Amino acid sequence: MRILKFLLRKEFRQIFRDKSILAMIFLMPTIQLIIMPQAANFDVKNVNLAVVDNDHSTYSQRLITKVSSSGYFRIVDASPSFKQALRSVEDNEADLIMEIPAGFERNLVREGSQKLSLAVDAINGTKATIGGAYLSRIIGDFNNDIRLQWIQPGRFNDMTVIDVTSSNWFNPLGEYYFFMVPGILVLLLTLVGGFLSALNIVREKEIGTIEQINVTPIKKWQFILGKMIPFWVLGMLIFTIGLAIARFVYGIIPVGSLVTLYTFAGVYMIALLGFGLLISTYSDTQVQAMFVAFFFIMIFILMSGLFTSVDSMPPWARAIAYMTPVTHFIDVVRMIVLKGSGFADISRQLLYEVGFAIVLNGWAILNYRKTS
Repeated sequence: MRILKFLLRKEFRQIFRDKSILAMIFLMPTIQLIIMPQAANFDVKNVNLAVVDNDHSTYSQRLITKVSSSGYFRIVDASPSFKQALRSVEDNEADLIMEIPAGFERNLVREGSQKLSLAVDAINGTKATIGGAYLSRIIGDFNNDIRLQWIQPGRFNDMTVIDVTSSNWFNPLGEYYFFMVPGILVLLLTLVGGFLSALNIVREKEIGTIEQINVTPIKKWQFILGKMIPFWVLGMLIFTIGLAIARFVYGIIPVGSLVTLYTFAGVYMIALLGFGLLISTYSDTQVQAMFVAFFFIMIFILMSGLFTSVDSMPPWARAIAYMTPVTHFIDVVRMIVLKGSGFADISRQLLYEVGFAIVLNGWAILNYRKTS
């Protein structure tokens, strides 16, 4: 323990001596956690809509008014023809085109049916899909309103009506921040912990101190622990700062136990630091370690389930996603913070993280080449 104590003292002094590392550890996650959830928002609003009204009737004007007053769409062009409306899409001025055909009101009144044409700019897939779904729903509501107007009073008094009510569990107001902030906090912790630990041993190689350490009576496990513990402490401190930002900036207060949350976060940090140290033992330069870490962390981020549901992935991608510790940590943080889950609910994910920690750190210890 005496040797480990000296190693920890050396590592903490080395960390706090470099002001740029301190800024990267504390300032960067704080600013990003405040800014990123504001931008990483999948709620689609202010969709630019071009309208082609070939009917100019009372019903067509009511439909246009209903769409524009919904709060989701902004009518940027009222073209006399579909060809001119398409030009606004090509110029990136409009995202959707709604074409109302001639005879729209007449066909609705006489025949009871009429088709509308919707053209969607699918370059932005998310905006196109959600915007098109919003517009279809608004048109469906408009259609139901017309049907109710045509029903004769008393004709359907005895008709059974299904009244559907819905509620949002664990996020009553449907705030997007409640979903994104816990996941972004995990990603920032992964970026800081993964990159800094990956550069740690390599830095000793580049400045030449690794040879001095190798000839000392320090055991390999002591050396790895001496490199891991300081960043584990800093990682838990970053996690605490992130929870404070989530509470005081976004109003997100963990429903579950903080003991459960910190226990899982501590195990996750051990696994993550073991991954970074493993990269560091294989790399010869900081640039090499940084590129290798970037390669794997990008895979972790894109397959973590933050931006795309893991259940929607193909089977091979789902298998890879569940083999990464980030996926389980994001899932658990949301479960504890939003649902109030306990140890019994996250026991399977906790076992995964313990397995990751044992394998990655054991591999790093075995791979570290030391000569004494």
